[in-house]
Order: sequence, then C-alpha cells, then structure tokens
Amino acid sequence: MMELTGQSFIGNQRGAQTGAPIHAINPSTGERLAPAYSSASAEEVERAVTLAAEAFQTYAQTDGRSRAAFLRAIADGLDRIQQPVAERAHLETALPMARLLGEMSRTTGQLRLFAAVVEEGSWVQARIDPALPNRKPLARPDLRSMLRPLGPVVVFGASNFPLAFSAAGGDTASALAAGCPVIVKAHSAHPGTSELVAQAIAKAVADCGMPEGVYSLLYGSGVEIGGALVRHPLVKAVTFTGSLGGGRKLMDMAAARPQPIPCFTEMSSVNPVFLLPGALRDCAESIAEGLFSSFTLGAGQFCTKPGMVFFPEQGEAGAFLGKLRQLVSAAAPFTLLTPGIARDYARIATERAAEATRTTQASEVSASCQVNAQLFEVPLDTFLAKRALSEEIFGPGTLLIRCASPGEYRRAAASLDGHLTATLWGSEEDLEAHRELIALLEEKAGRIIFNGFPTGVEVSHAMVHGGPYPATSDSRFTSVGTRSIFRFARPVCFQGFPDALMPGELKAANPLGILRQIDGVFTREPLQK
Repeated sequence: MMELTGQSFIGNQRGAQTGAPIHAINPSTGERLAPAYSSASAEEVERAVTLAAEAFQTYAQTDGRSRAAFLRAIADGLDRIQQPVAERAHLETALPMARLLGEMSRTTGQLRLFAAVVEEGSWVQARIDPALPNRKPLARPDLRSMLRPLGPVVVFGASNFPLAFSAAGGDTASALAAGCPVIVKAHSAHPGTSELVAQAIAKAVADCGMPEGVYSLLYGSGVEIGGALVRHPLVKAVTFTGSLGGGRKLMDMAAARPQPIPCFTEMSSVNPVFLLPGALRDCAESIAEGLFSSFTLGAGQFCTKPGMVFFPEQGEAGAFLGKLRQLVSAAAPFTLLTPGIARDYARIATERAAEATRTTQASEVSASCQVNAQLFEVPLDTFLAKRALSEEIFGPGTLLIRCASPGEYRRAAASLDGHLTATLWGSEEDLEAHRELIALLEEKAGRIIFNGFPTGVEVSHAMVHGGPYPATSDSRFTSVGTRSIFRFARPVCFQGFPDALMPGELKAANPLGILRQIDGVFTREPLQK
C-alpha cells in the first residue's frame, strides 16, 4: 500500500496536521481506518484559492496540446497505481473490487477522452464574421469569438463514486481540460482514496511543468471548508454530486455571493420506468430480473437507479410482479457506503411502508451499514396524493405504481419533477401509440431509454447526464461526456483586433486546423481575405 499522510494538498505543498481529525470507516466492519485526516484551516483554504487564481493567469493561456499532455500524464499515473487505489477504496466504501477497478478505468478513460477533445481544439466554438467595410447603411467590424475558461473551480467529491466523481473524476477532468484550475473538497467517506489519487495528480503537475496552484485537494467535515470555498470571491464555479439538501445549500450560497457564480449540482433523481403492454406480454420475467439487478446494483447507490416503475394492473402484470417479489424476498443484505446513508435508508423505508404494500427480506443484518432490499407498491392515486412517495430513496429499493391502464401514464408523467433518466419498455408499436407520453418525458428527463435500464452512464460525446431540477441545478448541461466541458467556459468576442494578436483559434490562417463557423458556415478552411 502506498504511504498515506492524512494531509491536504495545497498547490505543491502539504497541509498541516493540526486540524480536526477525520477518519474513514470500513462499512463492512465498522472499523476506523488510519490515518486520521486533518481538516484544512482557514489559512490553507485561502492559500489554495489564491494559488489557483494565480495559476489561472498562466494555465488559461496554455494550448490544447499542453493540456492534453497534462491530462494523459494524470491518466498514466493513475494506471500505475490502479491496484492500491482500488484496494483502499474497497476498504473505505465496501464496493466490490471489480466495480472499483472498472471505475478506475472509467476515470482514466474520461481523462484521455478530454485530452483528445482539447488537442483537436474545435470545442471552443470559434466564430468569425469578417469585416464588411462597404456595407450600407453601416459598416460591420471584424468580429471573432470563442469560448474561454471561467477561472478556479471547486469540485466536491461524491460519496458513491470514490474515483469517477471525486479527486480526478469527470468534473476535475472537464474543468482542467477547459483551462480552469481545480480545488477538490475531498469526501470524508473515502479520504485515503482521494489522497492516493491526488498524489498522482501532483506528480503530473510537476512533470508537465504546470503552475503550482492548478490543483489542490482539501479535507474537512461538515460545511465549514466547503462553505468557505464556495463563498471565496476568487472561485468562479462549483460542482457537486450528492443529496438535494446539500446541493440546494450550495446553490443558494453561490447565488447569494456579491458576485454570484454558477453552481452545477447533480442532486435528486428517481428515474421513472414505464412498462408498456408489449413488454409485459413478451418478456415480463426477464424485465423483472433486469429491474431487480438495476435497482440493487451498487446496493442501489447510483444516481441513475430506477426508483419508480409504472405498470398497468390489467394484462400480463402478474408474472412480472411475482418474479420481482420473489427476487426481493430472497435477496441477501446489502452494505451501504456509510452508517448515515444506512440510517436514512431505514428511516425512509419505514415511513414509506406506512403508505405502501412492502416486500422485503426479513433477515437480520450484521453490521451498521447493512440493509435489506425493499419493494413498495401503491396505486397511482395514492402516488399522486402523497408527494413524499416521489422522493429518492438512496439504497436497494424501488416503488411500483399500479395504473388502471397505460392511458394513465400521461397523467403520471405530467406529475413528475425533473429526472436524469426516463425509461420505456415495450414494442415499436407501443412507442407509436404513446407519442404523447414520450413528448412529456422529453420535458422531464435528460436521457430517455428504450428497452434498457438506466443504471450506468457511458462516457462519450453524445451522453447527457443532466435533467430539469431537482435532478440538476441547470438542465442545459451534463456532468458526464464531453459536453460537460462547456460548464467551465464562457464566450468572449474580439472586435477589430489585428489578426496577429488573435488567439490561434481565431487567426485567419486557422493554424490549428479546427472546425470554425465563418459567416455562419462551418469549415476548416482559412479565412479568405
């Protein structure tokens, strides 16, 4: 195992060991893991943000090739320590090694994907409207615009993804790719994992000659450190993946600043599933098996877990219900990430059982983080009348909503808040017959799935991992896939500048060979004078 010190990373220095101690807890055993992690001081927060602001002046001007080399150096460094990082993450989260090794590959894969994006360069959306000096009644000046980085970004690590949404996760990768220094607020549930990853990033910073403050990672429990970072006037954007309550507090804090900043939060999503008649007629039991696997994968601790399922009481629903109840009743206990998550799950399950029919495995759990799978069933009218039933339950549980017929699906969909995903199971004929439902779901979710399950997100160019509030704070953006880089950039227009003083992306000769929009036409050709 690599050495762990329990200290924050503040540029190229390590933090003091005098702050309030934080210990990771092994969810499987309840054991407190060494070392103790020292919370950052107010002075260390100030130092990290100041270094990031200073680094921005240099890092924002680096070209795509330099940033790409930096991102690939981070990925290469993580490849070299894949096994010890996964082993530490397993101790801190109880997630299986196979899942963690896969998550490690996703983390390095998205770093390399963003490296390719910034190296190619067209992501900056360069636009050129050449001067029209003879236009009547008024001449048009030379106008050229492109995206430029925002400034220092604060990234909050996520409890349920110790790698892909934490120290070197998608938020960090996309912000660094955009040209923004990053300060990570490490999650207290997996501090050792974050330290190992940060060591690899710190080495890449040094090896690539990047400015010192381009990356920092701070420890701290509660809201003190996170709040200080969000309120700091030199911070220009915030990202967060977690609970609705936590995300909303950060959103309000960012909006209340004298200079408000964007706060990109991914918070609460229950990811509705609609079973159309053709699905239950053709493959009822296999859908039950797939649904069970999906809402219990990762012990139900995925933001894309299917948390509510609408099905018609009439027709072939019996086989689906019977199989799903059987699977839930026979399931072994699941281990959740932290004792607090387990307590919340048990409390919500008890509250929900007062309103719904419940199926569960009554076996005894042997540790504070262990829970049983839960299946709840209610009629649509009860679901619509009880607002709490539409809220997320973080853990291995889901809610079935009985509808008199598929015709009630539109009423159900209209009642929904925003979600990351919405899923339809059925035949192509079913889709044709439910076009209005699909149109409604387009308003409610960022990704619509046909004959699949939402758990798991492909890191790619076309992926959208976002959705209307409360799924996220801003449905115009995604936190997964290459579009996520646009969260950390803003358009800047240069009017009347000499060509020689333009950024390379906007020079007439197009020396970078990127795709640009010239007078509204996309082309890689140079600007004809």
